[in-house]
Amino acid sequence: MGEALIGSPTHLAAVDVPPPSGYSSAAMANHPPSEMPPRTDGDENVTPEGEWPVERPIALWVNGREIATLVASPHDPVFLVAGFLRNQGFVHSSDDILVLGVCEDTGVAQVRVAGELPERLTPVLTTGCGTGISFNLSVRPTQPASPETRFPIEAVFAQMRELARRSQRYSRHGGIHSAAVSDGTRILFHAEDIGRHNTIDRIAGQALLSEQDLTGCLLLTSGRVSSEMAAKAASLGIALIASRTAPTDMAVRICTEAGIGLLGYVRGTRFRIAACPARVRLAATFQAI
Repeated sequence: MGEALIGSPTHLAAVDVPPPSGYSSAAMANHPPSEMPPRTDGDENVTPEGEWPVERPIALWVNGREIATLVASPHDPVFLVAGFLRNQGFVHSSDDILVLGVCEDTGVAQVRVAGELPERLTPVLTTGCGTGISFNLSVRPTQPASPETRFPIEAVFAQMRELARRSQRYSRHGGIHSAAVSDGTRILFHAEDIGRHNTIDRIAGQALLSEQDLTGCLLLTSGRVSSEMAAKAASLGIALIASRTAPTDMAVRICTEAGIGLLGYVRGTRFRIAACPARVRLAATFQAI
């Protein structure tokens, strides 16, 4: 059974989406998640609740062309696909997506977009979990955040705590990344996935289909900030990125060039400033390490 969106987000119709002719995915069909085996605790066997994190491939077809296979958590694939297309620059608004369907049985996403894709696409294998794929590492924001946009460091800490609270899949079995965008006072969108790069696509897809502009927002992430994630944040007009762990040197360069603030190792009330410190308003009681 496929799941499809046709037209604008306010006028959607569901249709069945068959896989492309000749496509076979025996490894995907009827493949239930495996249960966690008993955990040994001393002399006792303890069976924890929950499952291993689940991952599935999604073969992405756009305008009749297979362009990529996304490996991701299986929930809410429409947001993942829409956000991937948005972050690659293939669509810019929900009106650009004419048909979007995902068949869960075969792991195939069929999309028709307005206009044509570039004749030649050069994929870049990135450092995402399970290896991400990108066709666009441009650092030019579509609509840069205002130079006046700043976030109090206390607000960053509070929103990071809220991100941790919402990370339910990680709480159940670990092995999951989470991300969110905030206006500084509340979480606007939140996503979890086995791939940290996928969480940004999922957020972009939610924003695209709800016609929400993320320019000037705060991006929170549990994972390492790579060049791909920094480029995606730039394309969304993000003003500040805060991560629980480290950015890469390329991510620091991209954020510096795009005017994006970048904080690493945000844990409790500790953090490191990696790029554009003017995006953060520091209080006297907090100091970067």
